[in-house]
Amino acid sequence: MYRDARGGLHFSNAPAQPSYQYYMPDWSSWKGVRSWGRGRGRLGRIDGTRRRAFDDVIRSAALRHQVDEALVKAVIRAESDFVPHAVSPAGALGLMQLMPATARLRNVARWYEPKQNVEGGVSHLRHLLNRYGGNVRLAVAAYNAGEGAVDRHRGVPPFPETQEYLSRVLRFRDLYLTQQ
Repeated sequence: MYRDARGGLHFSNAPAQPSYQYYMPDWSSWKGVRSWGRGRGRLGRIDGTRRRAFDDVIRSAALRHQVDEALVKAVIRAESDFVPHAVSPAGALGLMQLMPATARLRNVARWYEPKQNVEGGVSHLRHLLNRYGGNVRLAVAAYNAGEGAVDRHRGVPPFPETQEYLSRVLRFRDLYLTQQ
């Protein structure tokens, strides 16, 4: 990871610049582990302090757009791990890792402001759920790979990154459903 001149955090498992430094989350924030079946490995349970900081924002946007709150939290965890200033190598920004074009489409002017970012991300999720007839798997795959990829493949694209992302989001959603 590295922090740019504007304070944005950039994370990558394939750093493209020498300014990236090795980053490992503070393991003191992880509590226990939960097994998710054969071959799926183990899923750590992150301390809820960061997640709870955004509960009101998430709840409000989820209710307004009629999107499952657990799904919103799962997408945020998979995208930014609840870090509001996260920036991906592809240029996605904020808690819900909105690409600039998507942020503009959803009227998000202040990308790193949690309320605006979550509002835009949940609005986009609602759009995807509507487009794919409420199919959560397709909506989440499109959130990651884009609508064009889902449409071209007539389903979840066969991209390892998208399939892993979909698996993580659904596991996280199940975890948050048990906490409600």
